[in-house]
Amino acid sequence: MAHAFLLFLLFSCIISTNIHACKQTERSSLLSFASTLSSPPLNWTSRDCCRWKGITCNQDGWVTHLILPSKGLKGGISPSSLENLTHLTHLNLSHNSLYASLETQFFLSLNRLEVLDLSYNHLFGKLPISLPSSNIRIVDLSSNHFIGAIPSSFFQQASNLTSFNVSNNSFTGYVPSSICLQHSSPFLRLLDFSSNLFNGDLAPGLGKCSELQAFRAGRNNLSGLFPEDIYNATKLEEIALPLNSLHGAISDKIVNLTNLAILDLSFNHFGRMLPLNLGKLSKLKFVTFDFNNLEGALPPSLMNCTTLVELHLGNNNLEGDISKLDFSRLSQLTKLDLWHNNFTGTVPVSLYSCRSLKAIRLAGNHLEGQIEAEILSLKSLSFLALSYNQFTNLTGAMKLLMSCKSLHTLILTSSFVGEGMPCYDDMVDFDGFQNLRVLSLGYCDLTGQIPVWLSKLKNLEMLQLGFNQITGPIPSWLGTLPRLFRIGLSNNQISGEFPKQLCRLPRLLYEPIASQVDKYEFELPVFGRTSVSPIRAYPSQKFSFFPAMIDLSNNNISGYIPAEIGQLRLLRELVLDANNFSGVIPDQISNLKNLEVLDLCTNHLSGIIPSSLTSLNFLREFNVSYNNLEGPIPTGTQLQSFNASAFEGNPKLCGAPLPNKCGPNKDMEVDKKNNKDVENGLHQHPWFYIFTALGFIVGFWGVCGSLVINKTWRYAYFRFIDNLQDRLYVMITVRISTMKGRLRG
Repeated sequence: MAHAFLLFLLFSCIISTNIHACKQTERSSLLSFASTLSSPPLNWTSRDCCRWKGITCNQDGWVTHLILPSKGLKGGISPSSLENLTHLTHLNLSHNSLYASLETQFFLSLNRLEVLDLSYNHLFGKLPISLPSSNIRIVDLSSNHFIGAIPSSFFQQASNLTSFNVSNNSFTGYVPSSICLQHSSPFLRLLDFSSNLFNGDLAPGLGKCSELQAFRAGRNNLSGLFPEDIYNATKLEEIALPLNSLHGAISDKIVNLTNLAILDLSFNHFGRMLPLNLGKLSKLKFVTFDFNNLEGALPPSLMNCTTLVELHLGNNNLEGDISKLDFSRLSQLTKLDLWHNNFTGTVPVSLYSCRSLKAIRLAGNHLEGQIEAEILSLKSLSFLALSYNQFTNLTGAMKLLMSCKSLHTLILTSSFVGEGMPCYDDMVDFDGFQNLRVLSLGYCDLTGQIPVWLSKLKNLEMLQLGFNQITGPIPSWLGTLPRLFRIGLSNNQISGEFPKQLCRLPRLLYEPIASQVDKYEFELPVFGRTSVSPIRAYPSQKFSFFPAMIDLSNNNISGYIPAEIGQLRLLRELVLDANNFSGVIPDQISNLKNLEVLDLCTNHLSGIIPSSLTSLNFLREFNVSYNNLEGPIPTGTQLQSFNASAFEGNPKLCGAPLPNKCGPNKDMEVDKKNNKDVENGLHQHPWFYIFTALGFIVGFWGVCGSLVINKTWRYAYFRFIDNLQDRLYVMITVRISTMKGRLRG
């Protein structure tokens, strides 16, 4: 009996193997597909292709699934190599590096296809005239290089389509709202047209998609009014249309979308007031209206959205006394961003009841008062920006905030104006801010010196103290902060010299190894004002958006620019203009290969412009105007690409782009040597001149004294020597006085 059972199992296995063995035509098609790939090999070697990795067959041996996502596949593929797989239902080649255009025949032959995922490849060209069949349910062509308009006939057969994603391509024309009209899919749940080149109005039709849950068309060129019929798609959970040019008001009909959880209409031109009954959308979690033209007060009903997680209403014209709003019911709120509006009042005490808050930005309003002790109840608070308001008692605020253990970013720019910088005595037993990475107290007209308690902030990465009334020198301990890479001390009254310790900032010396790279990002996007990007264009949450910088401009700093500055190899911006720096431009600056901005204008620098600066290939800003530089501007380099204003105010400087041409430069080698000598400190010692002069006198006497025989000639000779000694004495005295003056400066 046992033997019979074993024979039965063996017979069953043989039958099963024969049933699942792939067809020869299928095997040939797959091998043809694999042959076009450059790497890596698929190792399809066995005779039965149904056993190959990524291949699934049905009981008749027809290939139904070709699933090879994220396999590192590279090379051009011929869709014709797959068109013989006529029983294919699932095709997934996503997240590879394949390139090809989609031919019409390819679609027509795969008339059983249900899932098509070719996302994150390098496919190009236009789409075929239609999808393959009524069986298709999911189409994902996102993150490729497709162009042109989506044909109006593309969805004619797609009666079972549930998900369509063509985001991050270069499609043009209108968003095909016809997809939701009669005879199209009644099951459609996801439409994603974001990050393309679609333009024009959003045509009516989306309201016909009765099952639609997510509609995304952000980062396009859409204009016109928000289509009213979209409020008929009552199952919508997400509407995301950021970075377009849509305008008009948000209709009160939005309350029909009772399932709405995500509403992102940021970076558009929506105006008027928010709907008074917006709070009826009880499932709202993420609301983003940044950069619009909204006006009026916040609807009190918004405080009924108890599931709200993030509320972003920055850069609008909203107004009203914010302290009258009751935030206490928003127990899940983690981010509140109301920056750059016209709100008045004080920070709402009810806000401190939102114990989940991680980020608060109320900057750019008309708020006043002091920071209350209740803020310490926000144990998860890591981002706080209260800039451009009228708060008072900075010292009291810092004493409180230093106990916020999770605080990473503290931005108090242009608040607490005219007060004193909290000094060490104010911060008794200071041990706070241990996790602080960003501190901005700029534009406050604060008095005092750079406080010593900053030396304990071992995690500090960005420090902005510019536009204050800070006096005294730059402390040497600033160069010991292990993570500091961005220093802004401009427009103060700082004196003294450039401390050489600042040239040892660990973060600017060497690239960290990959395992040590910090992935921390801002909890809210920071809109940086840089010389090449308007504030509106580049919101970023990444630290890498902010280049490594030392900005000491508009102070009273004197002395030489230390040659050791060449050690800061990761520095990208060096701004030292409008100070009292003297000496030469250190040749070592050419070691800063990542430098993008070099501004040394309005100082007392002398000598030549080192020709080595021509190796700074990434310079986009350069200025040495109004110094005492001389000689030719190094030619045949990008230095000539800068405007003449970058060199003006140096009368002895010549060559393009300045209009004055250079004469013979036979003394340039001497000038270069002088630059090197001063750089190395040889001429900083007046005794150098004394010993040189004495050596000349002794040597001259030893050689010529014995030749002086005649009394008359001897008398004339001693008169000559006395006169020479007097002249050397005057020259040495003047040189000593000059050097003492420089040392005092």
